[in-house]
Amino acid sequence: MKRDVPTIAVVGSSNMDLVVKSKRIPAIGETILGGDFIMAPGGKGANQAVAAAKLGAQVFFIAKLGEDIFGSQSLNNFEKEGVNTKYVLQTKESPSGVALIMVDDDGNNLIVVAPGANQNLSPEDVKEAGTEIASSGALVAQLEVPIETIECAAGLANKSNVPFILDPAPAQKLSPQLLKMVDVLTPNETEAQFLTGVEVKDRESASAAAHKLLEFGVKTVILTMGASGYLTVSNEGTEFVPARKVKAADSTAAGDAFTGSLAVGLAQGRTLSDAALFANSVAALSVTKMGAQPSMPTVQEVEAFISKMEQ
Repeated sequence: MKRDVPTIAVVGSSNMDLVVKSKRIPAIGETILGGDFIMAPGGKGANQAVAAAKLGAQVFFIAKLGEDIFGSQSLNNFEKEGVNTKYVLQTKESPSGVALIMVDDDGNNLIVVAPGANQNLSPEDVKEAGTEIASSGALVAQLEVPIETIECAAGLANKSNVPFILDPAPAQKLSPQLLKMVDVLTPNETEAQFLTGVEVKDRESASAAAHKLLEFGVKTVILTMGASGYLTVSNEGTEFVPARKVKAADSTAAGDAFTGSLAVGLAQGRTLSDAALFANSVAALSVTKMGAQPSMPTVQEVEAFISKMEQ
């Protein structure tokens, strides 16, 4: 039975994205003239929270911002998008996180993040939201905040039998204890290769890497493969699903759109396969617009897109 209004908890980062469009990404030491400049709220955690909220979920976001103009703009945007900001804290210790992003004409991107206040999000901050985490339909996290904070969140979710979805980006070594608490891991090819040592270059090698992650204790792996699609691997079997074909404008937050909407689907009571198919469409729609959070589609847009694709 699907929940009419699923509840999602998201622990993670919030940045201000400074995006420059250019025909191509410059080589090291090269200066080129770019095109449009866009400043938009971003950060993997914030993107996933907004993605879920725009799909109709009640979202509790647990994050830390600086007491600066970027922090104020991010807070205003969360409220506009319907994200609950009860646990979005501000600190004087560090500025808000910032991401510098270049996007070429094919939608490919290059990103550098200055984490700022994201690095101050503590296990104690997460524990303050323990009641909301325990009553959520899913908990989502990424790796742009301290790993001990993520481990605390995972423990709270496991204790309450709440599905824990981890987007392992940016890639870093994860403890066996954390991996065993992950219900769904959503790496891309690079992250899967980093975690397993298996070079991911095609569907066969992607499957090998995913199975190795299962051996580490992860219950299910959904390995996203960009414009190719995604591979779902669990003890129940392996399934490859091609991506929806669209004209890409900016792929910056496609993975965040996928993970945030996957959480919504699971919290609604969908099967993993159905939730992933739904997320596939959300991710496809997200790359057709510029910016991270501005590109996240509404549930009405997703339903219209799915209906058009099925025709």
